[in-house]
Amino acid sequence: MLGVFALAASLLLLDKMLRLFDFVAVEGGPASVVFKMLGALIPEYASLAIPLGLLLGVLLAFRKLAVSSELDVLRAVGLGYSRLLRVPYLITLVLVAVNVALVFYVQPISRYYYEQMEYELRSGTLGASIKVGEFTTLKDRMALRIEESEDEGRRLKGIFARVSNTKGQVLSISAREGAFLATSDSPDTIILRLTDGTIVQDTGENTPRVLSFTRHDLPIDLPQIEEFRERGDAEREYILPELLRIGWSDDQPETKRHASQASFNFRLVEVVMMLLMPLLAVSLAVPPKRSTSALGVFVSIVMVVSYHKVNQYGEDVAALGRVDPIFALWGPFVLFSILILWMYHRVTHVPGGQAIGALEIASVKLGKRLRKLFRRRHSRQVAALEAAPAE
Repeated sequence: MLGVFALAASLLLLDKMLRLFDFVAVEGGPASVVFKMLGALIPEYASLAIPLGLLLGVLLAFRKLAVSSELDVLRAVGLGYSRLLRVPYLITLVLVAVNVALVFYVQPISRYYYEQMEYELRSGTLGASIKVGEFTTLKDRMALRIEESEDEGRRLKGIFARVSNTKGQVLSISAREGAFLATSDSPDTIILRLTDGTIVQDTGENTPRVLSFTRHDLPIDLPQIEEFRERGDAEREYILPELLRIGWSDDQPETKRHASQASFNFRLVEVVMMLLMPLLAVSLAVPPKRSTSALGVFVSIVMVVSYHKVNQYGEDVAALGRVDPIFALWGPFVLFSILILWMYHRVTHVPGGQAIGALEIASVKLGKRLRKLFRRRHSRQVAALEAAPAE
């Protein structure tokens, strides 16, 4: 179960990692920010990976017992499915408590932290560098371009700067090398120390002034960066007490109440569904007799992910106020629960019953047809090679 959880979380993070690396590269930020942002997303992905890990862990355990006929022996000595599910349900209760803490407390804080890092990366407070090979405008009075950057930005080559002042005078500065230096007296200003360059001053006269220098310090005023917003701009950033206070308060706007109620019901229904995961696992774990089909593993993943997507759509519709959250989120829950209970009853109380018996039969027939098709194709290729004249 822990292995499945780690695998599911890793797969979810890998897709996001590629996007974050691309985003950080475009914004010019350090690569270490990617791993901090991924760490902030772990609680969000864990809320889906934990039910998957629980489901597949129980499913694979019962499937191993069923394939080796040990499940039949256990049932023959009087150990029914309800007795065998005691330990899985103890594990389920522990994981439900963990998931409650994640979705109602840890996930909102981590999501806000992720949004804050993304904002700071866009604004440049996380060490985002000036893009190499492009013109960067600073405070509408300076244009800066750097050809090359070495030693993680500590050594710059091929520098061109164009600076204007309030009197209308323009300085065009080019230098072979340069480096950024911090100042102790003014945190809003940094020094660009230039080496081996030329300054051309346009004073409005016919002949500009030209000055060559060995070292020149150019002060650069950093742009003022607004502080990041307070937590709570989106409903996913509210913890449980805040959701309850906002969602059922008459003092809040109607749109905000709808969104808070939708978010609360979405989180709650995702947690409650975990209580049915062991029953779904048992329903899909037992293959037909004398069969080692793993179709149940594939169907279980499809069912859980599809249900999660349906809940996300229900949350979006309920947040807009079009449908009551009870119908949008608890309606699919009731239907999914009825389906799981029917599948469990079919496996445990109907002799020889299979929850996905029709799918098993269809998959066997499809496999036979595909094998016949490949055999015919292989036979035709062999016959064509034998009939071809030898060179």
